[in-house]
Amino acid sequence: MVALMSSGITDSSLKFHLQNAKEHGVTQKEIAAIITHVAFYAGWPKGWAVFHLAKEVWQPNEGDLPYEDEAMRTHAKSMVFPIGQPNDAFANYFVGQSYLAPISTEQVGIFNVTFEPGCRNNWHIHHAKSRGGQILVCVAGRGFYQEEGKEAVEMKPGDCINIPAEVKHWHGAAPAEWFSHLAIEVPGVDCSNEWCEAVSEKEYAGLR
Repeated sequence: MVALMSSGITDSSLKFHLQNAKEHGVTQKEIAAIITHVAFYAGWPKGWAVFHLAKEVWQPNEGDLPYEDEAMRTHAKSMVFPIGQPNDAFANYFVGQSYLAPISTEQVGIFNVTFEPGCRNNWHIHHAKSRGGQILVCVAGRGFYQEEGKEAVEMKPGDCINIPAEVKHWHGAAPAEWFSHLAIEVPGVDCSNEWCEAVSEKEYAGLR
């Protein structure tokens, strides 16, 4: 599977190998982590194509989803990554409800962060003496990313945002849509996060 993905072969032959992996016990969470790691080397365009194939193979049945909200269920079915659990540990830094699903906690930290409609995190800064920062890859829904002093940027599936260290910014869902992105922690020296003020209702109300 990795060899085909690296070669850019993302047709029915790869789908066969994905189905074979599923039949031999590879879970949806495991395949999501594998594809994400390989995408760093093979390139995100190839990775994104494989995500779409994997979503078809590992598509959950309605009965497998624990969400009562219809829009949330639809959003969960639109991506291969799990929504995860309520992001209670960071609730003080969000307006609205967010969810967190660890995809990889080794080598490079990768987390799927899901925002309910209207949810966004506070302005914040990723500090580092060198390197550091964060990468966001939208995997489902629609949201926004904004750096201080710049216009907000719309994020749709497949969009990738590179956030350097020391840049004040925020990200979150569009007002009426669910939104999920992978948050990838870029290794650096003496990394830390500084949480700042919430995005004002006036700032957010201008986004559609």
